[in-house]
Amino acid sequence: MPVELLVVVIAGVFVVVFANSLSKRTGVAGPLILLAVGVAVSLIPAVSAVSIAPALILTGVLPPLLFSAAVSAPAIEFRRDFSAISGLSVLLVIISSLVLGCFFFWAIPEIGFPLAVALGAILSPTDAVATSIVRKLGVPRRVVTVLEGESLLNDATALVLLRTAIVAAASGFSLLTTLGSLAWAVVSAIVIGTLAGLVALRLRAWTTSATANTALGLTVPYLAFLPTEAVGGSGLVAAVAAGVVCGQGAVRWLTPEQRISDKLNWRTIAFLLEGAVFLVMGLQLYGIVQNNLAADEGLLRGIWIAALAFVILVVVRAAYVIPMLSAHSARVKRSVRSQLDASATSITKPADAAANRHRRLSSLPGAAAAAERKRSPKRIGRMRADIDYFDASPLTWKHNTIIIWAGMRGAVTLAAAQTLPDDAPNRDLLVFIAFLVAAGSLLLQGLTLPALARLLRLRSAGEGGLPRAEIRVIDSELRAAAEGAIAGGTLLRPDRTRFAHELYSLPRSRFVAPLDPTDAQGGPDALEFELALVRVMRARLHELGRSGRHSTSALRYVLDELDAYEISVKLHLESEK
Repeated sequence: MPVELLVVVIAGVFVVVFANSLSKRTGVAGPLILLAVGVAVSLIPAVSAVSIAPALILTGVLPPLLFSAAVSAPAIEFRRDFSAISGLSVLLVIISSLVLGCFFFWAIPEIGFPLAVALGAILSPTDAVATSIVRKLGVPRRVVTVLEGESLLNDATALVLLRTAIVAAASGFSLLTTLGSLAWAVVSAIVIGTLAGLVALRLRAWTTSATANTALGLTVPYLAFLPTEAVGGSGLVAAVAAGVVCGQGAVRWLTPEQRISDKLNWRTIAFLLEGAVFLVMGLQLYGIVQNNLAADEGLLRGIWIAALAFVILVVVRAAYVIPMLSAHSARVKRSVRSQLDASATSITKPADAAANRHRRLSSLPGAAAAAERKRSPKRIGRMRADIDYFDASPLTWKHNTIIIWAGMRGAVTLAAAQTLPDDAPNRDLLVFIAFLVAAGSLLLQGLTLPALARLLRLRSAGEGGLPRAEIRVIDSELRAAAEGAIAGGTLLRPDRTRFAHELYSLPRSRFVAPLDPTDAQGGPDALEFELALVRVMRARLHELGRSGRHSTSALRYVLDELDAYEISVKLHLESEK
């Protein structure tokens, strides 16, 4: 690597870190600061014009960026609001792309309809920046979940549409061919991405070296991306599928050290890559502006097209979100009413529950009775937890307003714009429009969201932070599981002999400990006992996660505490041996 390039990379990392720190102090979104820095640097005469190969963005930046977001997806909340999230991330993207495609075909007829739809697909996905801003506002977590799920999944939908539209622009448009290509791209990606995630988890569980394990983990997005692209599927959708599988399977297959390392690594990678996209876009802006100034209509054409495109995006989003979420809420209420009778059996006395269940099965048709018999108490408990979740956090018109206005464009829009073919008609104009829409939405919507939340009186102190009360409830559940294991004499040493129960009478730490791991008084036996307790509590935590009674954020916080505590105990145990 040339020394000059190395200096540029180091300087870029410092700029990204500086922008993040400045964002926290000023309240201005970090991506906007990076765009401004990039533009300012590009205006320096000594700085050469920056040009990034589209393939580098497509293969080097987007797979790990989407994978890192998928790894941390809150599965419980996603399942509950999946119909709303899938509608926003699939149907809304398709509608927005087609509506914008018609507009761009009218405004820039020389690009042709397929390329117009491609530009619409570039502008359709929302950005995770919106989620980070909304989370700080203290609005209900369900709103954050819907926005987070949308920003994760709609990237894949938009990029598949973009790829399909570019192919159609090059080879001609055919509805059946386009739909077939789209279906194959998605289905093959989900299958290969899921398999890649499962294989990666097994390999990482088998690899004992922490260093080798980290190196293997960094290859997973490409383990999904490359074979999917080779068979004509969407490697980006595969990266998302692999990320979801790895994120949900980490508790079962990976060690505490691996989970904590993964969390830090992927956060760092996403932080640097997303920042780099905005910074590079700012650096490229000068060249894009120069090329547009050389055109007959200058910058004015791109500005008015981008302004109208932004208005269309907001109008289409509002026209879709309001009826869709209303229908989703009505559907949830109908589901609640239909499940109340079944879930009631889980809170009655066992004898009454059996009698009620028998009477219910007798009154049902054969097929319905067979389906009812398959329902387990755990399933009924999950349904009851879903009912409590929907009752506690309904989506009102105020929440819908926040969801509509939080549809900001960002890193994926800018990165996807760079993947347009170099020989595409009016490419500089199209990239300029994408830049204006992304920067304008971040500036206008990002800066006004806090005021809108205050106006709607949705800001609530503590909502945006950790659910402390819920965490305390989970802690008590885990402590009860540990005490039950001790009282039942089920804790075993590695040599299968019973642990001495009197060890638990030693002073406890806040979380689990019969003994502070920094105190060597208990010796290796006490530390081994601690590890056995951690295993019991992690198993109980896994049961609580499957019950659906607790939020993903609370469960992950407690899991992080357990992991950190186990690592601490292991370190002290090694020093004792």
